[in-house]
Amino acid sequence: MTTADTAPLSYPFNVPESLELSEEYEQAQNRPGLLKVRMTYGEPAWLVTRYAEARFVLGDQRFSRAEGARHDEPRQSEGRRDSGILGMDPPDHTRLRTLVAKAFTVRQVEKLRPQVKQLAHELLDELEAAGPPADLVDRYALPIPVAVICRMLGVPAADRPRFRVWSDAALSTSSLTAAEFDANMEELRAYMRQLIEDHRRAPRDDLMTALIDARDVNDRLSEIELVDLCVGILVAGHETTATQIPNFVLALLDHPGQLALLREQPELIAGAVEELLRFVPLGSGASQPRYATEDVEVGGTLVRAGSPVLVAVGAANRDGLRFDAPGTLDISRTGMQHLGFGHGVHHCLGAPLARLELQEAIGALVTRFPELRLAGDVMWKNEMLVRGPRVMPVGW
Repeated sequence: MTTADTAPLSYPFNVPESLELSEEYEQAQNRPGLLKVRMTYGEPAWLVTRYAEARFVLGDQRFSRAEGARHDEPRQSEGRRDSGILGMDPPDHTRLRTLVAKAFTVRQVEKLRPQVKQLAHELLDELEAAGPPADLVDRYALPIPVAVICRMLGVPAADRPRFRVWSDAALSTSSLTAAEFDANMEELRAYMRQLIEDHRRAPRDDLMTALIDARDVNDRLSEIELVDLCVGILVAGHETTATQIPNFVLALLDHPGQLALLREQPELIAGAVEELLRFVPLGSGASQPRYATEDVEVGGTLVRAGSPVLVAVGAANRDGLRFDAPGTLDISRTGMQHLGFGHGVHHCLGAPLARLELQEAIGALVTRFPELRLAGDVMWKNEMLVRGPRVMPVGW
């Protein structure tokens, strides 16, 4: 068992202008024990890179998210994120998650498929009419998940463009000061409070009204929990999917044999999305540290109580001990249990919705445009928790 006090390595490893997985992750997987790392801000942390250990830490309740509020959490920006539900442990986490979960069941989400399919085809009609080149992000990848989550929450269509600025800042790792970060979040909260009051005056059949009822009628959450839950759903409900759509297209363009196979066998789309979720490392680095609430051995390393652990999901999804040929994109791969949506109590609540949106968006795009290609330089998101194109010109 190792308890090494070696100097921590600078982290994160991945560069933002790429979807490559840093070689440092493979090196970490091949050495015994865990790696000690230090992010730009916060205290040093243990880094988990192997699949079995990642699944263990994410699933074991001896590792706490809420405990981070009492520590100088490892992070990439000065501003500390009030993580809302993501920063909670059971039973509070369970209480809030239960209020939202029924809106994101596979059965409920499947009812949205015709709308998402229609939206994807309408956007492709607009792309085709305008002609190439076109920015796939602004004209296609972003509008799909934004429209869906805004409809679910009852956000007016005219307000949707404002969320790109707020969401970018919420997920930023840039030189935003803590005060600037807090000011941005307060602006988003203020908007959400106003929208909640509007829903109180005029209830409608959407998720926000249901959450307001849980607050006002059944007293199952506080007012600030209601506001932050709506903020969290809005940001998380579109940003990762809007980023993964162009990411997946880039990955397929880099693997023309797999792209051709998907066009020949469009019925492979569900499995292709799962493989792309495994293969594409979304994060610039691991985030949302878990704190050990007692001494726990992880992968041969003794993690002392009060120590933070970062779980590198992108690396775990490329662990050769768990996946055959982990560095190969194979859309016909079956039986995967990737960690693209996490694991344990914080497993992504919106996973069924994200899967549906990715299936419809990617499937429609590659079918409509058999000659799809890059038509200019990709402008990458930088200083963000997620990696992907900010601008991606395509032609067909």
